Amino acid sequence: MTKTLLHIDSSVLGEVSTSRKLTAAIVDALQQNHPEGLVTYRDLADAPPAHLTGRVMMAMRSGDLTGLSEEERAQVALSEELLEEFLAADTVVIGAPMYNFSLPTQLKAWVDRLSQAGRTFQYTETGPVGLAGGKRVVIASSRGGMYAGTPLEAMVDHQESYLRGVLGFWGITKVEIVRAEGTSMGPQAVEQAMVSAQEQIDRLRIQLLAA
Repeated sequence: MTKTLLHIDSSVLGEVSTSRKLTAAIVDALQQNHPEGLVTYRDLADAPPAHLTGRVMMAMRSGDLTGLSEEERAQVALSEELLEEFLAADTVVIGAPMYNFSLPTQLKAWVDRLSQAGRTFQYTETGPVGLAGGKRVVIASSRGGMYAGTPLEAMVDHQESYLRGVLGFWGITKVEIVRAEGTSMGPQAVEQAMVSAQEQIDRLRIQLLAA
């Protein structure tokens, strides 16, 4: 079966973005493992999904488009497109820079479109059950400061921990993080961060080849 990979970028910084450099390197490494694979790319900063409104959310849940404007119908259609794109992928690479201790608003809007009862999760008598398991997600995490393994991590990290939580809620347990920290702490810190990130990518590629 041909492997399918979904490549998501969300940084607003364009060519100077660390997370974009990381996702490109990760996708390149994974393509070396599966050169025949299909890659779908979506730039959430270039074409950001709108934040959900109550009318659009209710239409997504019910499937009833009665009374919706053309723009609202287009938003419902976009939600379906994003969800089908995600569900079809064997592997998803997500560029997730830390903005103010959390995610870019564009990435959060994407998550909101995908988190649909009956599609990525469902509620049962014994609690929620994820429906999107079986795929692998690699998060390209970039941070201007140093947080991992420090007392700050538990207090301010609503980026990596949030994504792990959402993905776990959807039933996805194969989650790897490639992290570059300290990217606002001077040229030497940036160089060290990128060297470390590339080492993480190399280990990930070898790990997946051995799997």
